[in-house]
Amino acid sequence: MQKKQIILIGSAILLIGLLFLLGNRKGDESKSKSAGEGNVPMAQGGMDNHETEVLDFDKYMLDSEAALSTDVSAQLKKLKALAEANNSAIQNKDLAEFWEKHENLNMAAHFYKKAAFLENTEKSVTFAGNLFVALMQKSEDASIRRWQAKEAITCFNKALELNPENVETKIALATCYTEGTGETMKGVTLLREITQKDSNNISANIILGKLAIQSGQLDKAIKRLELVLTIKPDNTEAMYFLAEAYKSQGNKEKAISLFEKCKKLVNNPDFTKEIDNYINSFK
Repeated sequence: MQKKQIILIGSAILLIGLLFLLGNRKGDESKSKSAGEGNVPMAQGGMDNHETEVLDFDKYMLDSEAALSTDVSAQLKKLKALAEANNSAIQNKDLAEFWEKHENLNMAAHFYKKAAFLENTEKSVTFAGNLFVALMQKSEDASIRRWQAKEAITCFNKALELNPENVETKIALATCYTEGTGETMKGVTLLREITQKDSNNISANIILGKLAIQSGQLDKAIKRLELVLTIKPDNTEAMYFLAEAYKSQGNKEKAISLFEKCKKLVNNPDFTKEIDNYINSFK
C-alpha cells in the first residue's frame, strides 16, 4: 500500500473512532422507537434512507472537474488520457492520488475502487470499502452518504466473494446497511449470523447493542454490552453505549460512573469536555 493511501485511510479510521464515541446522541435518541434487533430504525438524522436519492456521480464528477483551475485541469486531462489508453490499477491510483491531493476524497475513493477491482485482491477491495465507510461516517449530505454506502457494499461483497469467511468484512458490510442505506434488517441478519457462530464477537455485539438502545430494548442492549466488557474491560465503545443504556433506563449513578471511566480511558480533552457537559445535562 502506498504511503499516501496509508495516511488517507489512517486519518479516516481515526475519524470513525471519534465520531463513534462523540456521535450525535441527540440524533440517536430521536430515532424510531420501533428500531432494533428485530425492527428497522430510521436512518441517521431521522430520515429513512430508502427515501433518499443516491448521488448522481456522473454529474458530481463533471462538477468536480469544472471547479478545477486551468493548470490543474490540464494535469487531470493528461492523467485521464493515460488511464483511457491503459486502464490499469496504476493509472487509476494516479487519478485517486490526484483527487486526494486536491482534497476531493469522494473522487479519490472512486478511483481507488476502480484500481482495487482491477487488482482483484481481497486486500485492495477491502481497503476501498473501508475508505468509503470512513467517508460515509462523516458525511452530512444524505444523497452522498447513501452513494458512499452503496459503493462500500459493492467493495465488501466483492471481498466476500474472494474470502467468504472473513468476519470483519461481514461486520463492515452490516455497518453499511445499518448506518448507510437504512436496510437495517440486512445488517442485523449478518450480525446475528456472526454472533450465532461466535457469541463473544466484540464488534457485532457492540453494534447490536447500539441498535437495541435506539429501539428502547435496553435490557437486551445491556446484556450484550456487559458481555463485551467481561471480555474486554477497557473497551470504550461498549462502555460508552452501556452508559447510554443505563441512562435511558433511569440508572443515572451507573451511567455517570461508566461515562467517567470511559472519559479517563479515552484521555482526550475534547472528549472529556463533551462528556462533562453531557453528564451535567442529566444528573
